[in-house]
Amino acid sequence: MESPGRSQRETSTVHRIEISVDWPPGHVVVTLIDGSEPILVDAGMVGEESLEQLQAGLANAGRSLSEIEHLVVTHPHVDHLGQIPAIQEAADPTVYAPAGVRKRLDRDRADLEETVRVNGKAAGLVGSTLEMAIEKSTESLERNQALLDPETVDHWIEHDQLFTVGGLELRAIHTPGHQADHLCYYGDLDGEAVLFSGDLLLEPFRSVIIHTGLDDGVEDGVKAFYTSLERLDGLDVDRVFPGHGPAHQQSEAMIERSRGSLDRMLDHTYGLIEDGATTALDIAAERSGDREIQYVLCEVVGALAFLEAEGRLERSVEDGVNQYHVAAE
Repeated sequence: MESPGRSQRETSTVHRIEISVDWPPGHVVVTLIDGSEPILVDAGMVGEESLEQLQAGLANAGRSLSEIEHLVVTHPHVDHLGQIPAIQEAADPTVYAPAGVRKRLDRDRADLEETVRVNGKAAGLVGSTLEMAIEKSTESLERNQALLDPETVDHWIEHDQLFTVGGLELRAIHTPGHQADHLCYYGDLDGEAVLFSGDLLLEPFRSVIIHTGLDDGVEDGVKAFYTSLERLDGLDVDRVFPGHGPAHQQSEAMIERSRGSLDRMLDHTYGLIEDGATTALDIAAERSGDREIQYVLCEVVGALAFLEAEGRLERSVEDGVNQYHVAAE
């Protein structure tokens, strides 16, 4: 992409502010792009402790919450939206968010409940486990609606859109898979090509494929993740600022590692079907270990759909439950 104008970028500085979370790698990153118009990329986790950590991180950079003029959101997960209300109360920043989030926040609760019930049952969930999945989906929707009020978003950003934030020109790249509306932001910062990658291209690990949760489109998650990697491949990136883990200069290596991780996950899923597993729940139970099974269930549903589309698996439906077996040669 062409280098943007650099009116305030000559003196900008990027600060990573780590906020604690209860899952690996133990933190989420809020990125401060300092300059004449301070910018935050994402807003950290909910809670008073998280707010204190955000305020302390800003203070270490010589800033306060009230000085933030722009807020750029990568995707609507709680650990990236958590302090939006506090930031808006203190500073009333200009807010930029993925366009797909607007429709998602307007989701009808009753329709969401029914969709999750059907998709959860198709994956093998029953009884209290199914009811818990439905409850978590509706709670997530209501929480996101409270944290990111659509009426307070100033700019809804589309895929491949060029837009300017406080003198910094960015290109939005739609990168679904981890979350269906996820955007990465690419631009020139002080002569360096940078990517604010949200939950993509993390150095510690590949992010899990949640995509839509168990809502419409859950089966598309793995395909979407591969598409995202293709969109990022070939970008000239000097430095990546992700939402978890350290900033790094290994964009190409992280893309290839993520592809390799997806390939191995698909092969492992296929192998479990060969060994007698038949449902998404069977495979998620094998993979989840000490984690909640829903952490990997959506990824498994996407993997099975991907393998079926490739012709490696065949599917039948028994009492609303998808049953998979190795495709006949």
